[in-house]
Amino acid sequence: MKSIQARALAVATLILAASSNAWSQPGQTASVPAGMPAASIAESATPPINARKADRALRRQVYAAIGKHKEISAGNISIVARSGAVTLSGTVMNASQVNEVAEIAKGVPGVTSVTNKLTVQKPFGGA
Repeated sequence: MKSIQARALAVATLILAASSNAWSQPGQTASVPAGMPAASIAESATPPINARKADRALRRQVYAAIGKHKEISAGNISIVARSGAVTLSGTVMNASQVNEVAEIAKGVPGVTSVTNKLTVQKPFGGA
C-alpha cells in the first residue's frame, strides 16, 4: 500500500515539474538557455542586493524629507522606490498636500521621477 502511494506521489511530482514550463507567462521563455545554468536565470530575475539596498535607502530619505514637514502626516503615505523612480500612494489631510508631498519627494537627491497616487482623506462624518 505504501509503495503505491509513493509511486503516485512520484508520478504527481513529475507531472507537476513537467507542466510548470508549459504555463510560462507571455513573453517569457519556458526553457533555460543552453549555456546558462538555472540558478543564474533565477538570480537575474530579481534585482541585485545593492540595488535593493539603494531603493530602501532612497525610500527612507523620502520619508525623512516628508517627516520634516510637521503639517503632513506621513503615516498614511506609502512610498515605493525603484532605481530612482518613486511612487507615492495613500492619503493626505487636504488637497494642497497632494502636490506638496510630490514636490518634497522630487527634491530628494537620487529621485529621478515621482508618480503621485495620493488622495485626500475623507472625514469620518462622510461629508
